[in-house]
Formats: sequence, C-alpha cells, structure tokens
Amino acid sequence: MSKPVIAIVGRPNVGKSTLFNKLAGERVSIVEDTPGVTRDRIYYEIEWNGRAMILIDTGGIEPKSDDPILSQMKNQAELAIASADVIVFMVDVNAGLTAADRDISVMLLKSRKPVILAVNKVDSIGALPMEYYEFYELGFDGDPIPLSSIHGTGTGDLLDRILELCPADEEREVDDDYIRVAVIGKPNAGKSSIINKILGEDRLIVSDIPGTTRDAVDTKVENEFGKYIFIDTAGIRRQSKVEDRIEKFSVIRAKMAVERADVCVIMIDANEGVTEQDEKIAGIAHEAGKASIIVINKWDTLESEDKNTVEYDKNVYNALSYMLYAPTLYVSAKTGQRVAKLFEQINYVYNQNCTRISTGMLNDVLNDATARVQPPSDKGRRLKIYYMTQTGTKPPTFVIFCNSAELFHFSYQRYIENQLREVFGFKGTPIKIIIRQKGDSET
Repeated sequence: MSKPVIAIVGRPNVGKSTLFNKLAGERVSIVEDTPGVTRDRIYYEIEWNGRAMILIDTGGIEPKSDDPILSQMKNQAELAIASADVIVFMVDVNAGLTAADRDISVMLLKSRKPVILAVNKVDSIGALPMEYYEFYELGFDGDPIPLSSIHGTGTGDLLDRILELCPADEEREVDDDYIRVAVIGKPNAGKSSIINKILGEDRLIVSDIPGTTRDAVDTKVENEFGKYIFIDTAGIRRQSKVEDRIEKFSVIRAKMAVERADVCVIMIDANEGVTEQDEKIAGIAHEAGKASIIVINKWDTLESEDKNTVEYDKNVYNALSYMLYAPTLYVSAKTGQRVAKLFEQINYVYNQNCTRISTGMLNDVLNDATARVQPPSDKGRRLKIYYMTQTGTKPPTFVIFCNSAELFHFSYQRYIENQLREVFGFKGTPIKIIIRQKGDSET
C-alpha cells in the first residue's frame, strides 16, 4: 500500500515550513531522498509510532490575490490538497481568525478530506489564550490542536491525530492478481503514447508540450500475457527547469507511483540518449527495489546507421552503471514496433523480483564463492562468513552473518552479489544484501 500523504496548508507566515522542518528533523525518523527527487524540502518521508507517511509542505495560500506568484502558490496548494489523505490546516493564534483563514477553510471543507486544525504560535505554557477559541468557528471536526512549531510542543498530539485519520494500512487484496506497472521518465519521452498504443485508443492525453500529464493515471489491461495495471506518471523535469511548483508535485506523484508499482518501465528518448536527469529518474526505481525495464522509445526516428543496439546498450549501461541488471527494449510507441514484447519483459522481471532461493542452495553458492576468492582481512584479522539466508522478496533480500561487518567491504559484497546473479539470474531486479555481525563468542 502507498504511504499516506499529509499536506500542510495555510496562509503565508503562519509557520508551515517551521512545522515541516520540526517534524522532518527532530520529532520523527527521516528516510533519505532517493536519486531524482528535488532537493528542496518540499516533502519528506517520515515515521511516527511505526507508521510511515509522506509529509508535503506548501506555499502560503492567498485565496483572493491577483499576484501571479501568490496565484501559483494557491494552485500548488490545491494540488497538494487533492493529493493528500489528511490535511493539516495551520493558523496563527497571534493574528487571530482572519478572512483568508475563513476562505481557506471553505476550500478545505469542499475537498471532503480529513482536516486537522493546528493553531500555531501557542508558545507559552499554561492556559490557552482566548484567541485560540475563535478558531472553533471554522467548523472542523475535533478540537483545534494548539502547538508551537518553533519549540515543538503539541507536535506529538498532532502526529497522533494524523495517525487516527490516516487510511488503514491494510494488505493489498483488491486486484492482487494484477501486475502494477509504473511508466516513468522525462516529459515527452512517450509514456502516455506507449500506454495508448497498448490500449489501442487515445485514453490518455498525448501532447508535445512537456508536463501535459500532471497526475498518475491507472489503466487496467488484460491480454494473452496476463493482467496489468499501468500507471502513467507526470514527466519528471530537471530541477533547474521546474519553475512552476506544481511540477514538483508531479515528482512526488511519480515517486508515489513507483512505490505502489511492481515493475517500472523507464522511458528513454532514443534521440537524446540517457541524460543526467534520466539517471536520477531511474535511481528512484532502483532505490525502491523495483523490477525495471529500460525502454528506448522513438527507435524508428533514428537514421539507419545509428540503429546499433549493441553500441546503444553500452552507452545506456555506462550511464546507468548501477542498473546493469535491467534489460533494454527498443520500441516505437508511435508505430507499435516491439511494443508487444514489453509484456514478456514485464512478466519476466516481475518473476525475478519475486524469486525465492532455499538456504541450502544459497550457502552452496556462498561456499563456492569464498573458496574461489578469499574473504578480505585487515591487520591480521580475516573476515569469516558463517551463512546466508533469504529474508524477503520484491526485491530479493539476503542476510549474511559474519564475524565483523567492518571487514565485509563493499567490493566483496558486490562480488557475492555477482555470484548470486551468475547462478540464479535475477535479471531485471536489484538485490539487497544485509550484513549482520554475530557476537564475539561466535567469531
């Protein structure tokens, strides 16, 4: 299931960013941003009482302003509201209840989303100021939560209320026999076009204007290969070109689409090759542990002398050196060339992502690998590897027990991973290896 999305909204200067930074930096554990995600702190993955969620910050809303920048901030806030599972509406106790607060409350009530009213800048301890009680007039369910985003008081109560309102974190049951496929890539790489070709109809908007698709769109497909749900995502732009903050929410939506997908189709424009932005987009899928296929689109537009897939593969894997496991497929979404082969690849990499190997077979490979290349040593102390077991799939996850995690260098981990791939395949899927150090008495 996708992590619930929590949007913080309100007028300018009520303390939204201060609260965001407080929740992201001190009150909760932080999950690092994955490659390809905007570096400014417009969102963070946070955790509270064992529940992960995505927190998003918004610019201040001025509902009736004609200023283009403020209008743009309102637009991106509206998109955040539409994307959110729970909304935190911040007001300023020192300013009291304003006309803008009333206008924003009307917008939020119309959204029919769960709203928590957070009264900020209640910095003193003791009885609540009389201004706090004014905000009951806005008509939201539940008592307003007094807090101080600077000092952090009240944030625990706020997070507890958020958890109460979040959708239940249930196991996925509906459509469980469908393979979910996220189509990701830069704007105008052909994401919507390839889904339209698969469907045989123009269900998704196709345009040469980058950024046409703002939201993720789910489309079911059933054919002789199986049952699929395709998730078309907004194109991810280079950060320096993202002047409209709405585009940054498109990045969030794309990341969320990857998270709930089983397989990622990474679209590359054949005419441009793998760009720096493509590397970062692919990194989202890689870091999420998803099965992936690198699809080179617009292959039909290249001159015949440039259509050398062997040479093109070298360039692709040189740029995406961390995804050597991902197969390539050369297609034309416009003509349909090799699009049907995409389903075979999706099925294959999905099964590889779900592969489980017995502990006995794993340790046979491990023993053979350590006999061929001795584990490293440092200052007379040698790494001893006891055994390996698989603890999960999607991606295949292995735990190796040893005498010293410090001695288990990254290069040797990579060697073990290569041996696993050589024997078991794992084409199209990343592998996760966890090193566990046993007690000194067992060394």
